[in-house]
Amino acid sequence: MLRTDWSRRLAALAAAVAVLAIALLIRALADGPLEQHSGTALYASLIYAGVFLLWPRATPPVAGAVAIAFCWLVELSQLTGVPAYLSERSLLARLALGVAYDPLDMLWYPVGVLPLVAAHLLLRRRRATA
Repeated sequence: MLRTDWSRRLAALAAAVAVLAIALLIRALADGPLEQHSGTALYASLIYAGVFLLWPRATPPVAGAVAIAFCWLVELSQLTGVPAYLSERSLLARLALGVAYDPLDMLWYPVGVLPLVAAHLLLRRRRATA
């Protein structure tokens, strides 16, 4: 089982790197709403991959729910002003926590996670039947 956990973590890390590369490519080539909304959805995708890094035995629906809940929690925390305060002092905090609450982001987080959950379930089903 340990080997399976490590292979799942490695796959999650590869997925996280791929998502980050896509996000950086979009940021380099696009501007405006595409950059903003894709960045929000890809942030949620990155969190989904991160759940599997920390908890490799999670099921896709549980990992998806955790990722969306985490993203919503971070977004709602922006209403407190704490992320904005931290973002003024740290680029890492700005990237991880954002600055200002945007209610539209609450809709984009599931857009970044739910297709991954569906694809993950499909891959698992195909592996089980092969």
